[in-house]
Amino acid sequence: QVQLVESGGGLVQAGGSLRLSCAASGRTFSAYTMTWFRQAPGKEREFVAGISWRGPSTHYAEFVKGRFTISRENAENTVYLQMNNLSPEDTAVYYCAADARLGIFTAPYGFDYWGQGTQVTVSP
Repeated sequence: QVQLVESGGGLVQAGGSLRLSCAASGRTFSAYTMTWFRQAPGKEREFVAGISWRGPSTHYAEFVKGRFTISRENAENTVYLQMNNLSPEDTAVYYCAADARLGIFTAPYGFDYWGQGTQVTVSP
């Protein structure tokens, strides 16, 4: 069993930056693909970025390319999401998810574990 805890969210003005963290515990972390999703009020949960356990390789949603960077530190059982040049459209609850499947999956289905989410609010 794995527990995921997100942190680092908050209120920031447009153009600002935040760094989200997702700490994992309870089971081997390095074997899992780690993925960030977000969900805005009244909208579906959507893929943001993912990082595989092998390589590692990364994949980003088009709307965050060039602005967000996903990384992982296996020694600390933590995955990060560096978010730069934030806009109000980025306002959402951000979730991390762990996946033992091979590859990076962008649909919010089939993930083994989910964190509780951390709120990111970007003001105009």
